[in-house]
Amino acid sequence: MTRRTASPRRPRDSVPELVRALLRGEKRAAGKVISLIEDDEAEAVEAVARIFPHTGRAHVVGFTGPPGAGKSSLINRLVRTFRAKDKKVGVVAVDPTSPYSGGAVLGDRIRMADTGVDPGVFIRSMATRGHAGGLALATFDAVRVLDALGMDVVFVETVGAGQSEVEIATRAHTTVVVEMPLTGDVVQTMKAGILEIGDVYVVNKVDLGNDDVLVANLKFQLEARDGWTPPIVRTIATDGRGIDELADALMRHAEFLDRTGLRRNREVARARLEILENAQRSLARRVEDTSRLGAAFDQLAQDVADRRIDPHAAAVKLLKPPRKAR
Repeated sequence: MTRRTASPRRPRDSVPELVRALLRGEKRAAGKVISLIEDDEAEAVEAVARIFPHTGRAHVVGFTGPPGAGKSSLINRLVRTFRAKDKKVGVVAVDPTSPYSGGAVLGDRIRMADTGVDPGVFIRSMATRGHAGGLALATFDAVRVLDALGMDVVFVETVGAGQSEVEIATRAHTTVVVEMPLTGDVVQTMKAGILEIGDVYVVNKVDLGNDDVLVANLKFQLEARDGWTPPIVRTIATDGRGIDELADALMRHAEFLDRTGLRRNREVARARLEILENAQRSLARRVEDTSRLGAAFDQLAQDVADRRIDPHAAAVKLLKPPRKAR
């Protein structure tokens, strides 16, 4: 019996090599860098740092709205429309985490399979991994990868998880809120804060009927913000009705942001948020590293349990820098 010889393991690409390939427009490299980010590999920090100077060109459009409203179908149609305008398009579809593997369910990539084979399109699904906002923690580092890859527009689709969906508005340049008729009172939408975050509103599946009621309610509630009145676009994503109007609304909002300087304002606001988030994440890792904190952390836990100190005071004490010996 001939013994089978194991094939040699392919050496892992270095981060500089991956980034150089990414900047040349190689999709394979983009996929590998996103995997590093999603898996929280040590090289991910270096990769993001290397690509960061090459970002800031893509227009990021976030889609939010309840499950079943047709977000994936709308994005699929929009990808075709923007490709017809010779725009390169990226899609980050945030899927619910699989209860078995911890990975993305990949439903969006299955639904968008026909556009994914286009060389000018890059689609990636990411798992929420329990993150309450409907966005994977690594989502916008993945968006940066697609930006550096040369995508002109990047669509980000959230899972559709209710009130927490407003998070997308803090990240995207343009936020699209998708609703559909016959899904309840528009007051429910107001409770989720959705009426406060959208730059463009879509009433999809108007073939269901009763769309006039929803549109009228939205028009009554929506107000101009910073000189922009959010348009309401009626669509039927399954047959492409209203998609050209939606694409036009997205482009008009992008032009509005550039003309008024609001794009810069949004970039600065997002930068503030991301600095704080990264600081909090680093701090959490430091606190969780009990091997470094050792006995001091254990003693504080005992003190809180025994009601000798409250958790807030314990946290302040834990984070207080140690005194330098004189």
